[in-house]
Amino acid sequence: MNIEQARFNMVEQQIRPWNVLDTSVLELLSVVKREAFVPAAFQALAFADIEIPLGHGQCMLAPRLEARMLQDLAIQPQETVLEIGAGSGYMAALMAQRAHRVVSLELVPELASMARTNLRNAGIQNAEVRQGDGAAPSPAEGQYDVIVLSGSVTEVPQSLLDLLKVGGRLAGIVGDEPVMRATFVTRVSATEFTTRKPWDCNAPRLQNFPEPSRFQF
Repeated sequence: MNIEQARFNMVEQQIRPWNVLDTSVLELLSVVKREAFVPAAFQALAFADIEIPLGHGQCMLAPRLEARMLQDLAIQPQETVLEIGAGSGYMAALMAQRAHRVVSLELVPELASMARTNLRNAGIQNAEVRQGDGAAPSPAEGQYDVIVLSGSVTEVPQSLLDLLKVGGRLAGIVGDEPVMRATFVTRVSATEFTTRKPWDCNAPRLQNFPEPSRFQF
């Protein structure tokens, strides 16, 4: 496989047509080598428009979804980011190129170890992976400028919104199949939040987040 040609095709055929036009984001996809974060068994699929299995019921999100979310968040160099769901560490690696610091929580110990190894091998020093439950993060860690859910939830819990600084943004995939939407929440004051849902998408569930009761008659 010609890796650079495959990377070029990913950008031109998947990501740019999905309204990812920010040149700095497109350049990041060459700086951060996606193939270095893909399990060896799936190297041939590193640039495909699919979710890549990581084991333990988890996966890497499709590259166009990660790129679009990165573009729409517009992370700034002074900002601190909390990611829920480290996976292989790829999204943390992308965000670390833009942010001051990234803290990524991963529930599965084996995936937390994988993400740490991948980030270390990529030479990324401002992203930290912690093994922990992102559905119940500790408020003792303080507040964040940006929170990213690298997976889907039925609704965004208030406990995560409380961890946003005023002016901070949270991004996630919210809803139930077949209808989910990219959801961006901005904290505009201590008690007020605004929400926008600009595009449709689907993503696997993050673990341990509450699901609504479904009554059957």
